[in-house]
Amino acid sequence: MEKPVKHPGKRRHARELAVQFLYQFDLSTGDTLADALPMFWQTQTNIEDNVRTFAEELIHGCATNRESIDEKLRKYTEHWELPRMAAVDRNILRLAIYEMTCRDDIPPVVSINEAVEIAKRYSTRESGAFVNGILDRLRSDLPRPARTASGK
Repeated sequence: MEKPVKHPGKRRHARELAVQFLYQFDLSTGDTLADALPMFWQTQTNIEDNVRTFAEELIHGCATNRESIDEKLRKYTEHWELPRMAAVDRNILRLAIYEMTCRDDIPPVVSINEAVEIAKRYSTRESGAFVNGILDRLRSDLPRPARTASGK
């Protein structure tokens, strides 16, 4: 039996899986979420149920809110055209923006820290600072505390 890969934490693992899926889905053509997601899970092994559940919540949330997320992304990247941005960075930012604007149960600083760490792991040397700068600008405009969850 294959051993599970060690990750810093279950939520980080779920975020990494969500970013991997969002990246693939972003670059694919013609697939629907309903078709692409089961195919993605077929390529993953030894994923705990709670990790998969959280990853799917994030994936569905990003997909459902993609238009408003991309609108914010354009605003905070000072009118960069999204296709010019590295696909990994773009999808890390989408995930973090979704968490920061739609998930009151996750403190914004947690979303920022997670996004920066994932960017450092999966993207370029400069990506951590790039992601941090954009998300910090968004955080300063949020109408809720940066360090606490609210609502749920």
